Amino acid sequence: MRKILFLLFLSSSAAVAQQITPLPLRNSIETDHRSIRRDVPMTNSIRKAFEAGTRDFTGKPGPNYWQLETDFTIQASLDPHTQTITGTEKILVHNNSKDDLDRIVLRLDHNVFKGDVPRGLSTPAEQTDGMVVTRILVAGESIDLTEQKLGRNETPKSGVTGLGKTIATIYLSKPIKAGSKTELEIDWHTKLPGGPDGVGHRMTQRFDSTLFQPTQWFPRLAKYDDLRGWETSPYLGPAEFFNNFGKFDVSITVPGGWIVSGTGILQNPEKVLTPTVAQGRAKVLDSDDEITIVGEDEKGKATIPGDKLTWRFVADKVNDFAWAASADFIWKGTRANIPGKGYVPIYMVFIPERAKLFVNAAKNTRHAMEFYSKLWAPYPFPQLTLQDGPSSGMEYPMVINSNQGAADHETAHQWWPMMLGTNETRYGWMDEGFNQYMNILSGADSRGTPANLDGIGQSYGRVSGSEDEAPLMWSANDAGIGYGYQTYQKTPPMLSMLGGIVGDDAVINAMKKYTAAWAYKHPSPWDYMFFMNNELGQNLEWFWYYWLFTTESVEGSIENVSSESGKTIVTVKQAGEMPSPVVLKVEFEAGEQELTPMPNSSLLDPNTAVVTWPVDVWWDGSRAFDAVLDFGPRKIKKITLDPNGRFPDLKVDDNVWQAK
Repeated sequence: MRKILFLLFLSSSAAVAQQITPLPLRNSIETDHRSIRRDVPMTNSIRKAFEAGTRDFTGKPGPNYWQLETDFTIQASLDPHTQTITGTEKILVHNNSKDDLDRIVLRLDHNVFKGDVPRGLSTPAEQTDGMVVTRILVAGESIDLTEQKLGRNETPKSGVTGLGKTIATIYLSKPIKAGSKTELEIDWHTKLPGGPDGVGHRMTQRFDSTLFQPTQWFPRLAKYDDLRGWETSPYLGPAEFFNNFGKFDVSITVPGGWIVSGTGILQNPEKVLTPTVAQGRAKVLDSDDEITIVGEDEKGKATIPGDKLTWRFVADKVNDFAWAASADFIWKGTRANIPGKGYVPIYMVFIPERAKLFVNAAKNTRHAMEFYSKLWAPYPFPQLTLQDGPSSGMEYPMVINSNQGAADHETAHQWWPMMLGTNETRYGWMDEGFNQYMNILSGADSRGTPANLDGIGQSYGRVSGSEDEAPLMWSANDAGIGYGYQTYQKTPPMLSMLGGIVGDDAVINAMKKYTAAWAYKHPSPWDYMFFMNNELGQNLEWFWYYWLFTTESVEGSIENVSSESGKTIVTVKQAGEMPSPVVLKVEFEAGEQELTPMPNSSLLDPNTAVVTWPVDVWWDGSRAFDAVLDFGPRKIKKITLDPNGRFPDLKVDDNVWQAK
């Protein structure tokens, strides 16, 4: 019986096989059809958040949204002779999650300066011992700092692992209950690397022993969120950060005569500054002029007497803290007028020999603060300081390590990620990419010209297809040599194309509302995608899929132009996998007869029309579309596909047809 059934199965299978037409083997680069994906992938992490109600398809924070908060109290002392910071800190952890935390993950970024840790395309100016942790208490209980030796899939009941790496884990004998608070105490010290051999931002943090520019200089709590729990990506150098919001109360002890600047408001000017300097600092808000608070002839004399002085700064609702210190600083100030907020001080500290790099720094920074306040939201903090130093081109809350060259770009970071706390480690495009886009808008405004995004979207066609390019949704931390383009350069072309579909003003207005919805929170890419869909009033998942999850392009062309029954038929082809609307600019011979308008057209002038067909014309998978033009008897002299250069295209010479 079994043999009979098996023979019947074989007979049935053979009959089915005869009915199926096999796909032909491929023998050409181009194909006649393409399968267009019209939705975005929903990964395990975002599915988890949707199921928990912390995020949803509105793109706004869900009804059950939560985020951890961390409040830091830090006492730190700088020894210029050993180039070492010694500190003790308390971290009050607000476990606002729904989870009992059985571990705490620390970020010890200065361990990247050690010789035995993984690094990306960065090289420290010198190798150090890294961030040396000497004591940890959790809820008053001392943690054994002996490195735990773990087997595969083994989790200790208590103790610590990874103190020599950039990510360390403290395993707790008593979990931190959901909705509760606990306090960590950590003692540590770290040497700041200096010298000429640093490659990459943050890899050099001092000029000899005379100027120090510490960044990521203290043990920080890793981010814990509703998507993945603890963010455990190691710090490799190029990619940036993902931090909790909270309050910082930081006291920094330096030699007398040294000036300290940093995140937050100086709480004790009378205990560190001479009366003359304090009075000069207080006048910064009185005028748009640039005021010298400490001049070159006052170097080393700006503080009250004392071998050592402690500067105390406090900042609230920030996600990091950075500072700089030198006895040689010139200190200047001016102000920016923030809409709906009033005047905010801008400070600059720099050494005399680099003064020429700060000639236009205040002007550039003021314009950036005022422009972005109008573009997205009022500048969110009570002050901003430009800090001179070896790592010129980096941002922290209320602080930019920059001179005039990158002032606009670094100031823009006060919105992303200092106000909208995006995960730069994974999704750098939501930080640097948006920044590059808004820099284009700011640059045009500073020149007094309208912003022009034409050609930017089309330019991606010259990059698409490179095997070195990681998709935007690939973790920026692992993007390798493609990190720069992936993180910085691809987002403006994406938003250029989006503007070509819905209009640039609509894009800007939607992003303004996105800023308001996610201020001081942590949006994910899906939140951004769905928020924009809702604000723009259409399902753009096909657009987000091809730009964020692939490296495909449109590659459009005009294949043929013919006439039939008094109408002109333009055959448009898209050789790429990314679809786009069909936009044709049609130019006519001069004549007295008016053009007969088409429903999907607009007239630029009496002899020129722009005609648009939506992206839907490609949903059937065809690579060719016949665009029918019916403007009456006027003779067409020229047709241009994608006249504003918004859709990724490598060969643009086949986008134009001219009448013979």
